[in-house]
Amino acid sequence: MSSGRTHRVGPDSGRLILRTARRGLASNVGHDLTVEVGRWSGEVLAADDPVASTVDVTAELATLRVLEGTGGVLPLSERDKRDIARTARRLLDADRRPHARFTSERVSESGVITGKLTVRGATRPLELTVTELGAGRYRATGTVVQSEYGIAPYTAFFGALRLADPVEVEAEVDLSGPVS
Repeated sequence: MSSGRTHRVGPDSGRLILRTARRGLASNVGHDLTVEVGRWSGEVLAADDPVASTVDVTAELATLRVLEGTGGVLPLSERDKRDIARTARRLLDADRRPHARFTSERVSESGVITGKLTVRGATRPLELTVTELGAGRYRATGTVVQSEYGIAPYTAFFGALRLADPVEVEAEVDLSGPVS
């Protein structure tokens, strides 16, 4: 059995970011968005043998905040950002199902974490690729396909502008701090 260090993670030790892209005939009107999850928490067991490591993270969907929107005809105003976050919370059904949860099932030697993500009551496989950034910092990236969770990607202008179904997920954590 491999020993290790258990780290509590959350906004104090990292960031959880979602990146969207736009599609459709009117895509030049919309924005590619960078959205931050404001409240999230979890545990990372960083085992001496990497394949014995585990990750369990829960995100509060009501805390989504648009950081920026690139592209588009006009820059996003603060009101636009609040409206987009409100729409995202509605599409995610955050009032009735306020949490998304990722639980690892396997960590490979090459730094790929395979696990299950639950959003809106639907659980699907998710693969995250981990990159070591140095000094105890790590970045995990993956892709979530909204429709696989029963989420209809946002559309406007009678479908001429729509959010791409895949959403990029990026988590950065600092595991150099004290262990729990």
